[in-house]
Amino acid sequence: MEPKKVALKIIVDGKEKEISFEELTLANNLAQEALVKLLLKKQIFQAPELLEELGRVRQERYKAPDAPPAEEKK
Repeated sequence: MEPKKVALKIIVDGKEKEISFEELTLANNLAQEALVKLLLKKQIFQAPELLEELGRVRQERYKAPDAPPAEEKK
């Protein structure tokens, strides 16, 4: 079994606790899912808007370093 890769250490009730990258990722995913569900429920945005924005972010994040800037659609 692979040793636990510690992402951070926190102190809870005076005791040090090690948080693994896997635990941190799972907690982040849960929080993100809850936030999106709440925003959809409160109709802050609609699911298609979220999907469009995810597509834009994906294009920005994974574009080639020397690619020209994409034109913004309005």
